[in-house]
Amino acid sequence: MTEETIKPGKFVSLTYTIADEAGNILEQNDLPVSYIHGGEMELIGGMEQAVAGRKAGDTVEVVVPPEQGFGEHDPDLTFTDDIENVPEQFRYVGAEVQMRSESGENRSFFVSHIENGKLTVDGNHPLAGKTLKVTVKILEVRDATKEDAMQVAGPNTSRPTIN
Repeated sequence: MTEETIKPGKFVSLTYTIADEAGNILEQNDLPVSYIHGGEMELIGGMEQAVAGRKAGDTVEVVVPPEQGFGEHDPDLTFTDDIENVPEQFRYVGAEVQMRSESGENRSFFVSHIENGKLTVDGNHPLAGKTLKVTVKILEVRDATKEDAMQVAGPNTSRPTIN
């Protein structure tokens, strides 16, 4: 029996670690993430091309620049205000604040800094502007089933992403 390699239509299960350029672990997922290669799910920063042709047991490392990962940091998504103008329940670093744009779009902002009576919220993804090193361990590669397709995408999702 030949070992399955990753190609379109194959079910792939993997774990991953995301580190910054200095090697500090920013995110680690030890629970398997599954997808169907070549399907609707997008993997970060060209990872799909990097794992193509690989098999279970392989480890793949990819350096992902900001433009292929979580984008450049957009200073227009950072706002600072007097802390007195912010409700008390949001007066701590890490607090999530839902804001609505003039066009009616909701977006999550996070309190990123509090100093000298000022509070800063940031709508950028926490990994925006960072070059990342993604290490993927491939756990399983096999033919995908219809059940896999439903479990991976779910009945009410159209385009999930790993991020």
